[in-house]
Amino acid sequence: MKIKILRSARQDLIDGYLFYEQQSAGLGEYFRDSLISDIDSLLIHARSHSIMHGKHRKVASHFPYSIFYLVEGNEIRIHAIIDNRRDPEWISGRLN
Repeated sequence: MKIKILRSARQDLIDGYLFYEQQSAGLGEYFRDSLISDIDSLLIHARSHSIMHGKHRKVASHFPYSIFYLVEGNEIRIHAIIDNRRDPEWISGRLN
């Protein structure tokens, strides 16, 4: 199985990195590394997460973010990496 981070999710990761890096130097890198580790864990735990808005949702370990993904054939496709503090209606619109 392989992981593919779609363009929209890559942008989510960049946006989160920039936000946390502005808060404190080095925090953006910690954010990125932490989320990449959570994404890598999907190789073991894919499909074990609840479904929300038609996608599996893995809650990140160290930041208030969720990773939304689908398993298609032999590929885990990351569709979004979203801050859990966003408006639920915005999240729904983004994922649907």
